[in-house]
Amino acid sequence: MWLLPPLLLLIVPGSSVDITGPEAVRGLERGVLTVQCRYDPYWETYLKWWCRGAKVGSCKILVKTNRSAFGMKERVSIRDDQTNHTFTVTMKELRREDTDTYWCGIERSGTDPAVSVKVTIDPDAPEDTTGSPIVTSHHSNGRFQHSRTHFLLLAFLKVPLLLSLLAAILWGNRTRRSSGERQSQPRSENQ
Repeated sequence: MWLLPPLLLLIVPGSSVDITGPEAVRGLERGVLTVQCRYDPYWETYLKWWCRGAKVGSCKILVKTNRSAFGMKERVSIRDDQTNHTFTVTMKELRREDTDTYWCGIERSGTDPAVSVKVTIDPDAPEDTTGSPIVTSHHSNGRFQHSRTHFLLLAFLKVPLLLSLLAAILWGNRTRRSSGERQSQPRSENQ
């Protein structure tokens, strides 16, 4: 009779906290969001999943690991690091409508252990007082849109202008040096 409680813990995994994750995360529109969930060592070989919806029992599974501990579907990927007992979900090309409740979970027979994560996607450009977006915007590669324009200006205008200026200075110094050398040459003794 005294063996019953320990045996129940062995038979019914998930009776304690099996999985943890952040309560809430934020990302920028058109950016990338990474969520890491941690699980108990018992669950190393089980499949992990990421789903969307207010309730875990009715959420839609977006991605699930396969036997190689990786999974990918559309803009979402999942990778299970069984050594560290964590799995990482990456959502790319974020959209404002991605804001919702998501779940980190582990697939097993019966009720899957899971933890909810509130995901909020913010606009990529702050708005001014008129409500219009400011011109600069982030893209999924994390760079500003104006960096390409700056590169083109640098390559086709600034660098040639700088090289022309440098050539003019060097030519001016050479001309001045050669005219100075002619003036300082001694006159011949015959004159």
